[in-house]
Amino acid sequence: MAHLTTQQMRQRRGIRTFALVWTLITLITGIATFLAIFAAYDVFNLGGRGPGAMRNVAIAPATNEAVAVVATNTPFPTRQMATSTSAAPTEVAAVAQAATGVPTDAPQPTPLPIDVNRMEVGVQVQIPPDQNPEFMRQWFDVSKNQMSMNWVKQQVRWEFFEPEEGVYDWSQTDLYLPMASEMGLNVLVSVVTAPDWAREPGVNLEQHGPPADYDKYVGFVEQLLNRYPGMIHAVEVWNEHNLDREWTSTRGLRAADYIEMLRLTYQAIKNIDPGIIVISGALSPTGLSDGVRAWDDFVYMDQMIAAGLLNYTDCIGVHHNGINVSPEYRWDATPNDPTARFRGPFDNPHHSWSFRSTLEQYHNKVQLAGGDQGLCITEFGWAVTEDFEGVDGWTGVTRGGFEFALDNTLEEQAEFTVLALDNMREWGFVRLAMIWNLNYGPQAGWDPQNDNVFYSLIGPGFSFRPAFDAIRDWQRAYEAEFAGN
Repeated sequence: MAHLTTQQMRQRRGIRTFALVWTLITLITGIATFLAIFAAYDVFNLGGRGPGAMRNVAIAPATNEAVAVVATNTPFPTRQMATSTSAAPTEVAAVAQAATGVPTDAPQPTPLPIDVNRMEVGVQVQIPPDQNPEFMRQWFDVSKNQMSMNWVKQQVRWEFFEPEEGVYDWSQTDLYLPMASEMGLNVLVSVVTAPDWAREPGVNLEQHGPPADYDKYVGFVEQLLNRYPGMIHAVEVWNEHNLDREWTSTRGLRAADYIEMLRLTYQAIKNIDPGIIVISGALSPTGLSDGVRAWDDFVYMDQMIAAGLLNYTDCIGVHHNGINVSPEYRWDATPNDPTARFRGPFDNPHHSWSFRSTLEQYHNKVQLAGGDQGLCITEFGWAVTEDFEGVDGWTGVTRGGFEFALDNTLEEQAEFTVLALDNMREWGFVRLAMIWNLNYGPQAGWDPQNDNVFYSLIGPGFSFRPAFDAIRDWQRAYEAEFAGN
């Protein structure tokens, strides 16, 4: 064997040292990579990170895209439900943060309407009679940007949308639903009034009522939701069905019949979009309870609960028009007002006169039956005629039974509405509070023969009533508390 020179021995030692260092570096890098990957996938359960933690992260639903108003009977583009592929950026961000511990800028999921757990306030907005899109946008702008409302309500009268079976006129909803979506407004629709072709044979068609086949109503609701994916956030199933003028049926005013229609509709809505809030039809507070013309709303509520109401609704619908009583008073503790022309609440005390008693008792009934549903007040407000002097056709007299509008002043309309909002927020069991109404007055030409105009926040001559300013200020302050949360 030949002897190596000193220089050759040094070169060999250098090579061995370099190989050893390189091997150690490679080994350390591989171990670090191995640990990082397995930590991200929760193999060692490091702090609950990885997919085990990700499974509890809500994935944001696909955003609503603004869709232009189109011609009647032209279907809107359909939008696919969010999938794991569409949620990939959110999941990748979650994995990256889990592995590195460094916060990311990934957008936070937007809660579905069904998942929001605080009271929200909205207003009924009437459609311009000529369906003028500029006017419609102006009313939505007033609601969204001046009043800071999250919600608007619209009534969808089935009889006008499907006058013949299978023949649809979507012109109204084509006007306002894409527009509301574009402006970031949540929409509550109240779907009511079956068309004549769907009614029971031999029934009095002069009054509203349910279809002979409840599947026809369900089918219409499905058509509505599928046409406007992501644009409808709550559905109220019918309206004041404890009155025969709203539920004229050969079977009479049977709560079990309504619950069957509600059950079918609830299941259909949830199959299409589980995030939509399903609201039971609001009852009419009434002292009449003969079972033919009407049921007392407390009695009928008990009947609905017994028939399974709480299994098929996310929120209990409520109406109350306030009469001429402050919302702070219960029916049996209302102080007498000797100047009141409408004497019902003072000379004939009954729970139906009281906003507070109605809401509290509905809530109590739900709780006693084991339910956890909140209340959705789909109409409330106080009527006033004070500023109608000089309006064409105004005689200073209302129709019989509506004299309470003469008793309320403009300042009381503002005071009572804000007090009701304060109370509902404090009580904690109200999910939605929809004010009746923003603009019925101007849309009906301030016709004093139309009782609804007296509730309008926009008074004669397009004047903004004091209630408008008071509600605006209350709502802005309320929403400011939740900004950025």
